[in-house]
This record gives sequence, structure tokens and C-alpha cells, in this order.
Amino acid sequence: MPEPLFRRLALIGIGLIGSSVARIARARGDIAHTLVANARTEATLARVRELDLADETTLDPAEAARGADCVMLCAPVGAYAALAAAIGPHLAPGAIVTDVGSTKQSVIRDVAPHIPAHAHFVPAHPIAGTEYSGPDAGFTTLFEGRYTLLTPLPGGDPSAVEKIAELWRRCGALIETMDAAHHDRSLAVVSHLPHLIAFTICGTADDLEEESRQDVLRFAASGFRDFTRIAASDPVMWRDVFLNNREALLEMLARFMEDAQAMARAVRWADAAYIEDKVERGRKIRRSLIALNQA
Repeated sequence: MPEPLFRRLALIGIGLIGSSVARIARARGDIAHTLVANARTEATLARVRELDLADETTLDPAEAARGADCVMLCAPVGAYAALAAAIGPHLAPGAIVTDVGSTKQSVIRDVAPHIPAHAHFVPAHPIAGTEYSGPDAGFTTLFEGRYTLLTPLPGGDPSAVEKIAELWRRCGALIETMDAAHHDRSLAVVSHLPHLIAFTICGTADDLEEESRQDVLRFAASGFRDFTRIAASDPVMWRDVFLNNREALLEMLARFMEDAQAMARAVRWADAAYIEDKVERGRKIRRSLIALNQA
């Protein structure tokens, strides 16, 4: 077995992503020699210990980061500024700070100023997840065949970027590198807007009169069930994503609303050709996802 990539890996937040990384590190043995888990509550850390997900646990992010050669921020992105301020003064020379946040420009804005010159910051985003959260939600195959996007800072240390890329390769991920602004626009379309629509349509159903709402729940077709799966996602995490990628999200929402209005006109005026074209384009995208093993 090769030497572990890191001597001490500190996971700041131990939900779905953090606990999956911990499980993979435990199973493989070549990611970190020592795993440290930080969480906001003692109850969560007690469960981490029951599941044997870490060698050490602490409520203090600064203590978790002290002496670590890699610190991974796995909390909701809205907490990153405070967490970075807490860990920054305690980072060891050469330490790499990375993250798993779904927005990248806001993460760079909030974290980079707190990283001392003797440490490195490599923003990252594993595009994998479920609607579940907490330390019980993780599993070792979460990242298999899924993309992790790296958005390195200009002038960043190439060797630090490569170590984070290798960490995610060992987790089973495919690696792509891109600019943070491009990342945020792309994710606004493929992730953030679908979640916004799912939360909204479930809210619409919940606002119906009682009798109609019960029919929605009893007779839900697969389409609505798919929306409810997405809408079961962690509310704090998605609140932070929406607020921290608001410009790109609002731009894509405006474009979607224009397209929805065009579809409404086609339905109103029985424009069968327009409707069929939209449906066929949707089928084409689905076939493309299947071909890329991303479905």
C-alpha cells in the first residue's frame, strides 16, 4: 500500500460528504494516517465515535486544524467565513485547506483572506450527493465515477492542487479544473436551479387546499416523487447555496421563466410541434447523461 497522502486530515463538518470521505479513508488506508472530525454538537461527535469514522473528535475547529496537513471544509458554505477565520491562525506551514462547497466564487471570497502565506487553499466541489445528511448518511461509493471540480486560485501552488486532485481520485472521482465564475454559472443550471424549482413546486403543492393536497400525496406520479426527493435536501445547505450564488442563479431562473412562458403559450395555442421538440430535447439530454454514466 502506498504511503498515506496526508499525515493528518481534519474534516470540518461530518455530514454526507465529510462522513463519506472518512469512510473511504478508513477503508483504503492511503488517504490519511490520522482522521480528525469536527462538528457543531457533541451529539454528532458521539455518533461519529460510535461509527468509528475518526481517530479524534473535537467541537473546536481550531483544535481540529492544529497540526493538520490537510483541512477540508465540509460545512454549509454560509459558515465558511467564520470557520476560516477560526482555523487560519492555527494552520501549519505547508498545510492545504480545501472545501466541498457548491459555490466557488463566494468560497474564495470568504476563505482566501484567512489563509496565511505559509499555507495553501485549493477550492473543490465533488458533484455527488443524496437528499440525506448527517454522519450516518455517508457511504464509500458516493464519489465513484462522479466529477470533482477544482477551481484553483491564480498563482496557487501546483503541487497542492495535485494533492487535492489525488485525494479525490482515491475517492473514485473524475477530476476537472475550471475557473470559479464558470463553475458557478454551470452549477446554477445543472444543480441550483433544479433544486429551487423542486422546493418551489413542493411548496405549491403544500399550499393547496387540504383535499387537493391529500390527492397530490396519495396519487403522486413519478415526476412529483422525483421533485420531493430533491426537496428533501438539507435546508441550511441549500439556503446558503442560493444566497451565495444569487447572481448566476437569478440569471438562469430568468431564462427558465422565459422558456416556461414560451411552453405555456405552446400549450395554450396547441402548438404540438413546439411541445414535441421540447420533450425530444429533454429525452436527448437524458440519453447523453446515461451515455456519460452520470445518470
